[in-house]
Amino acid sequence: MGRKSNQPPLVVGITGASGAVYAREFLRRLASRGVAVHLSISAAGFAVIEEELGLSLDERRPDLDKLIGVEDQRHGRRGTVLALPEYFHCSDIGAPACSGSLRTRGMVVVPCSMGRLAAIAAGLSRDFIDRAADVTLKEGRRLVLVPRETPLNLIHIKNMLAAAQAGATVFPAMPGFYRHPRSVDELVCFLVDRILEYLEL
Repeated sequence: MGRKSNQPPLVVGITGASGAVYAREFLRRLASRGVAVHLSISAAGFAVIEEELGLSLDERRPDLDKLIGVEDQRHGRRGTVLALPEYFHCSDIGAPACSGSLRTRGMVVVPCSMGRLAAIAAGLSRDFIDRAADVTLKEGRRLVLVPRETPLNLIHIKNMLAAAQAGATVFPAMPGFYRHPRSVDELVCFLVDRILEYLEL
């Protein structure tokens, strides 16, 4: 287990869009930097993690070592973990991050499904992820939404506009090719690097 951080946490939500690999790499980077994280995963997010990463996780007590991939089989070495996320079930709207009284570094929803983006843009606050996003906006903190969908219909575009007008940053999972990536991992890392740079982490 990692050590506790004295810094304000970054809130992270994982939802049911394709792109669980982005969430895993993002959490890996945060853990290796010792960044405190309050994490929640939607039911659809768990389903996508299982489908795309081959991980079946308990929604009540997920194995975060397994999710983040502390044991890196591809490179035969153990990753450095300074701080594991603190997990909150998606139904826990009484969690600290769901109140403005908890100071945070902001929030990232990665990947962010279009249904979740719509709920956040409309301020529905149905669960932890919605409510924490709403709190992040009302407190004037950074809210980063990472949608992964194509093509976009007019409803999607209007919801992204509404979220941006409310103060969120829409950060589509669009990999760049000008660095001449040689693998899928490099494309994933490109996006994660951009998010970390935006958050000044």
